Amino acid sequence: MPGSLSLFAVNAVLLMSADDGSRIFTKYYSPPHAPAGAAPNSTDYPGANPYPTVKEQKSFEQGLLEKTNKQTSDVILYDNRIVVFKVESDVMLYVVGSADENEVLLYNVVLSLRDALGILFKGATDKRTIIENYDLVALAIDEIVDDGIILETDPVLIASRVSRAPAADAPNLKNIDLTEQGLLNAWELGKRRLAEGLRHM
Repeated sequence: MPGSLSLFAVNAVLLMSADDGSRIFTKYYSPPHAPAGAAPNSTDYPGANPYPTVKEQKSFEQGLLEKTNKQTSDVILYDNRIVVFKVESDVMLYVVGSADENEVLLYNVVLSLRDALGILFKGATDKRTIIENYDLVALAIDEIVDDGIILETDPVLIASRVSRAPAADAPNLKNIDLTEQGLLNAWELGKRRLAEGLRHM
């Protein structure tokens, strides 16, 4: 019998220094609303953040770093959580999910994060580059995971969304003819389009 199904697959995304164990970027996720019938401060429903305080988070991170320093595999079970990780230069990339989560899905998330950062930083994914480009890292992680829900795992798409300048919201107003004749032409065009639309109904 499969566990409870939930979109909230990711509990945390962590970027930590492999040298001194310090936090570079950490983001813990919890659904915006607890399911019906769950206690207000409960952490035992699917997708709930199991480490609500910074003290608990740092304790989990230090233990995780100590355990993964000796590991040869990329997927481990730690503190009743599935943790997938990758090492890039002097940075450890972690994605944490619940014990009944699909580890292949979580592994795709950590791979897409690693590859997206590799594209953004042209292969130089290290602690210094991440700190200098913290905004791009935060945007890339937000493109991949939102509130614990996995949104995108294509690193090329993630990198293009993060690095591309936002499109202008307003149309280019320089080419609009605001003379009397221009306004009359726009009025006539609008009348024709409305008449065509009504005929096709």
